[in-house]
Amino acid sequence: MPTPSKLNLQIGALTLIALVAMIAAYFSPIWWVSLTAPNYPKDAFPDGIRIHFHFDGVYNGCKAARAGSRQAAEILEKDIDHSVERYNPILDAQKRDINKGAEGLDCVHEMNTINHYVGMFPIATGAPVERPLAKFFFGFFAVMLAGFICTDQRRRLAILILGFTAVAAWTLIDQYALGKLAAHVKVYMEETGTFFNEPEKIRLWGENVTRITHIVIGALLAAMVVVVLGIWKGPRGFELLLALVPALLPVYFVIEYAGWLWFFGHNLHPWGAFTVKPFMPTVFGEGKVAQFSTYSYPYWGYGLLLLVFACLMLALLLRRKQLREEAGG
Repeated sequence: MPTPSKLNLQIGALTLIALVAMIAAYFSPIWWVSLTAPNYPKDAFPDGIRIHFHFDGVYNGCKAARAGSRQAAEILEKDIDHSVERYNPILDAQKRDINKGAEGLDCVHEMNTINHYVGMFPIATGAPVERPLAKFFFGFFAVMLAGFICTDQRRRLAILILGFTAVAAWTLIDQYALGKLAAHVKVYMEETGTFFNEPEKIRLWGENVTRITHIVIGALLAAMVVVVLGIWKGPRGFELLLALVPALLPVYFVIEYAGWLWFFGHNLHPWGAFTVKPFMPTVFGEGKVAQFSTYSYPYWGYGLLLLVFACLMLALLLRRKQLREEAGG
């Protein structure tokens, strides 16, 4: 049977691995989606129109060297010309970028064009609160894991109080003092207006994003207080939550991802060239919408989240065993 010091070392090592993997996952592509259709030939678009989902946004996943060919540029420019009838400086700039070659190609915009055909909202409307606040939740989780590693009650409380204070200050300064929230809402409304020409509705959406962001930030600060009070006055086993909550990151992502896909598929508008009934877009695997084939799969960043889950669950089992032995001894 491992000695308490050896057990603490094992728990600490597993938690540290999970912490590093979690931080790396924040900067990694978690999921990828690709659309293919006959008008996107494989020699020009080897991976179709592909995008990568990160915790902080959606990024271009097309292979620039191939998709930046003259053939691909002509296809994308034609699609942009037919995506909206009114002049739009953002789309006009996109056409200029495409004609520059591979480096200007952005399949996030092209995915928006395809979505527009079936009356779907642009990708920018998805997770407008979650994306800019994700880094603060990761900071919150990181502090919890640092506290979980420590076994001394006073030191653990000190780590949590100092760490949460730093994350809270970072959140408030970033979002309010530096004006990042207002800037994000402004960009959100501009990007939404690229494909969705209803200014009044967009204004209301912007107000909702601001309001919900206030609520989520308040909830995050309240959660910090609850964790500190739980460690200070709560039962001995409360400390297990310090690892259990971050361990469920892969579950949080899938729930969030599936929820927003449902929103997109069940809030279609009549502007589309194709009439499509409300549907649930493919979360995992292959699907079909009109003439488009869809592919949706986890990427290597999700593997990091699974590593976080595996390490923390093992660390939790060891810590739980340790607590039981201390209680029985």
